[in-house]
Amino acid sequence: MQFAHDTEVALDGAAALVNTARGGQERLTDPEVLGAFLDRERYSGTRAGDEAELQTIRDLRDRVAALWDTDALEQVVTLVNRILSDAHALPQLIRHDGWDWHLHLTPRDAPLVDRIGTEIAMAVADLIRAQDLERLKRCEGEDCDAVFVDLSRNRARRFCDLGNCANRAHVAAYRARKAARAAE
Repeated sequence: MQFAHDTEVALDGAAALVNTARGGQERLTDPEVLGAFLDRERYSGTRAGDEAELQTIRDLRDRVAALWDTDALEQVVTLVNRILSDAHALPQLIRHDGWDWHLHLTPRDAPLVDRIGTEIAMAVADLIRAQDLERLKRCEGEDCDAVFVDLSRNRARRFCDLGNCANRAHVAAYRARKAARAAE
């Protein structure tokens, strides 16, 4: 199934947000780093740029990470509904900054955590409606706990793009096959 462009962007942004705390390392260390993250992920609207906003985004990240850590559909639905309710989501079609028509669920001056949270929640709602939650995956790379969204047609992606996880796995498999042949 092909998703709307804004859905794919929001899902990728959700994975990027969760991955700011992978490996037990905090990557959203201060408001300036958060600002760079928001620029990279192309989040629009107002920003406070302070420690309080940073903390709300970290808290949201923890709630979003739970989407990758549960197989229970009802728990995912509850989380999505809570994020939308907390933000008082009010969907509107908007066109701005070179983007064609897409949904905004909060006004541009709503708190950053509400804007990010509702975008993620609606994107996950699309996955739920398409019965495609299995697209939310954790990297199978050794010693990697990164998350990603598998938007491939056959849902066969196994590794993140953050390291060389796929390459390391393929090299290890090659070496294991080579060693097995040598042992014969």
